[in-house]
Amino acid sequence: MELIQKLNEIEVLLKNQHTFFKEFLTLNEASEYLDLSKSALYKMTSKKEIPFYNPGGKKIYFKKEELNNWITNARVDSSLEVELDVTSYLSRTNKNQKL
Repeated sequence: MELIQKLNEIEVLLKNQHTFFKEFLTLNEASEYLDLSKSALYKMTSKKEIPFYNPGGKKIYFKKEELNNWITNARVDSSLEVELDVTSYLSRTNKNQKL
């Protein structure tokens, strides 16, 4: 039983390694890569919330680099970063009002 489990783990690793080197991902691969359900990803494409390619109007493809950028651009600032931004803004505003 343990041997079968280990083989399954190796199979998953090999599959992920294959996806690692690909420039374009299918809907299934992108779903796995982003850890989103296929239906969630498909809804995002229909709403044009995520960049994708649809050559010939059939299959949907995603450029891996664009998926990475999409994730990176959705960064949420921490409470500390927001507080520092507010403090910096107020400091600049007070200096401009004194001039």
